[in-house]
Amino acid sequence: MGRILLKNATIVNDNKVFPSDILLEDDIIVKIEANISADTAANVIDVGGKYVIPGVIDDQVHFREPGLTHKGTIATESRAAVAGGITSFMEQPNTNPQTTTIEALESKFEMARNSAFANYSFLFGGTNDNLEEIKKLDKNACSGVKLFLGSSTGNMLVDNEEVIEKIFRNTEMVISAHCEDETTIKANFAKYKAQFGDDIPIKYHPMIRSAEACYLSSSRAIALAKKTGARFHVFHVSTGKETELFRNDIPLEDKKITAEVCIHHLWFSEEDYDTKGTMIKWNPAVKTAADRDQLWEALLDDRIDVIATDHAPHTLEEKKNVYTSAPSGGPLVQHALPAMLEYYHSGRISLEKIVEIMCHNPAKLFQVKNRGFIKEGYYADLVVLDLKDSWTVTKENIAYKCGWSPFEGNSFKSKVTHTFVNGHLAYENGNFSEERKAMRLTFNR
Repeated sequence: MGRILLKNATIVNDNKVFPSDILLEDDIIVKIEANISADTAANVIDVGGKYVIPGVIDDQVHFREPGLTHKGTIATESRAAVAGGITSFMEQPNTNPQTTTIEALESKFEMARNSAFANYSFLFGGTNDNLEEIKKLDKNACSGVKLFLGSSTGNMLVDNEEVIEKIFRNTEMVISAHCEDETTIKANFAKYKAQFGDDIPIKYHPMIRSAEACYLSSSRAIALAKKTGARFHVFHVSTGKETELFRNDIPLEDKKITAEVCIHHLWFSEEDYDTKGTMIKWNPAVKTAADRDQLWEALLDDRIDVIATDHAPHTLEEKKNVYTSAPSGGPLVQHALPAMLEYYHSGRISLEKIVEIMCHNPAKLFQVKNRGFIKEGYYADLVVLDLKDSWTVTKENIAYKCGWSPFEGNSFKSKVTHTFVNGHLAYENGNFSEERKAMRLTFNR
């Protein structure tokens, strides 16, 4: 890869915004200072004052490989991710086969080594009967352990409370969980199924997968984490009430219990079901505008620690089925950062805060080694942003294999112009490099 000199950057990093040049050598940032002299061996890229941020780290994606590759693959979805400024991802275990054995985990790493455009790691799935496999996991082997405490795509429900407690007591890794109470959901579903049959109006989705179901599950799991001392991370918090369960009076590095919010719960509300239909059917469900406002409040005051996408593509044909057959989930990695930048333009959040919660905090939370910041000696995962280049999401510029987006038709004021992965220019102004320089994420644990 050699030497690349980024001239005239405006760096956003570690709660500062400042002009600087950045010198990359192979996969590492080697110098950050003003007016670095170009040598004849360096490839000079003048970014003309545009903003440069660390590559986004997405702690929750579903790239559908192996077994569900008609929806997406590690290659197609990580390629879309770099177009959206995401340079590292942590993929979930509900594939086919599920990532619930060490053999299946290493098989996924081998797939990614050969195909990923962005840096990669995987979560190991906990089940009712694989505690011994979890005990064998090296704490640096992967991102962490994932538990589905409510059923979702792939049905990896863990509902044996004795097993859950044993998992909490028997791993040093971050335990991340999908928290929805299964008993509550089943009762709600039965009521609406009796009334409507299979064609339940989508507006009832947040009543079926209700705020109560979320709070019951997350509060119970957090109580268990406190009892056992486990390191616990709640994925995709979707209700205002749940935000009361998290604290902001200590630094992230000292927290034992942390929280994530996803872009769709910050953007959409139940009012959008009338126009978007099953395109915004997620588990947990998109809920009220009041819930959305409370999620924003918790994000801005540090009770919620990171933003992720929960990128989960399905084909358009699958999503257009009636309620009971339409799967939950949608593609988001290409559009999450541009969507967040809309809130910067409206004055709701600063650039520094966006970088903190999408780049710095995921690296801190999972103890990712030498990523998530623009620092000398760190890997050169960098994203160049033009905050004055408006564009509209259309089928022609969607990079997901599924070919659709819940943001289709939306216009964004900001654009990712360049994405560097380990010092390699993986994406530039709509063009992808087919050369892959992605790496397996490593951890400082």
